Amino acid sequence: MAVSRLTQTTLQNGFEKYNQLWDGRSAVGSMEAISSITVASAQSSVQFNNIPQTYSHLQIRSIGTTDRSTYALDQFALRFNGDSGNNYSFHYLRGNGSSAVSSGGAGYSYIYIESSFSSTAGASIFAASIIDILDYTNTNKNTIVRALSGLDVNGTINAVGGFLALSSGAWLNTAAVTSLSIKSNYDQQIQPYSTFTLYGIK
Repeated sequence: MAVSRLTQTTLQNGFEKYNQLWDGRSAVGSMEAISSITVASAQSSVQFNNIPQTYSHLQIRSIGTTDRSTYALDQFALRFNGDSGNNYSFHYLRGNGSSAVSSGGAGYSYIYIESSFSSTAGASIFAASIIDILDYTNTNKNTIVRALSGLDVNGTINAVGGFLALSSGAWLNTAAVTSLSIKSNYDQQIQPYSTFTLYGIK
C-alpha cells in the first residue's frame, strides 16, 4: 500500500473553510456578542429583546449582585418571551467544599439559577455565571437551560463563605426564544455594575 506524504494543505482540505481567517482554510470561532447590559442604577430586572434567530444556541455571561441584606447570595429568576405562567422547571446542585445541597421543582413561573447573584450582605462582591440556552429557535422541543454559577466572599458573611452551583431547567413551551428577562428570585434590586452579556453560538 502506497503512503502519500501529508502536507498542511492535504490535512486542512477536509475541514470546513471560512474566508474570515487568514489562511482561508481553518474554521474560525463562532461565538458572537449580541448585546451587553451594565446596570447603572438599581433596577428590578434586565431584559434582552428582539434576539436574532440566526444562531444555534445562546449563552449569557454575567457578574451580578442584588440588595438582599439577609443572606450573602441571591438567584436569577429567568423567563422567556414574557411568559410568567407556571411553565418552567429547574433543579440545582450547590456545594461549598465541605457539603452539598440539591433541590428542584416543576410548575414554577421562572427558571431558578442557583448562586447567580451575590448580595449587599457581601459588599463589592459579585457572583459570576455562565448560562447556556440550547436550541432556542427549535420549535419542535422545549427550551433547555444549563448553568454554572458561583461566588466567594473571601471569608464568611452571614454564615456563607463560597459556593459553586450547577443548575438546569426547562421552559415547557416549543416557541422560539425571542426575548428573555432576568430578575432576583427574591424580588430584590439588581445593583450597579452588574453586567450581563448575551452571546450567540453558531
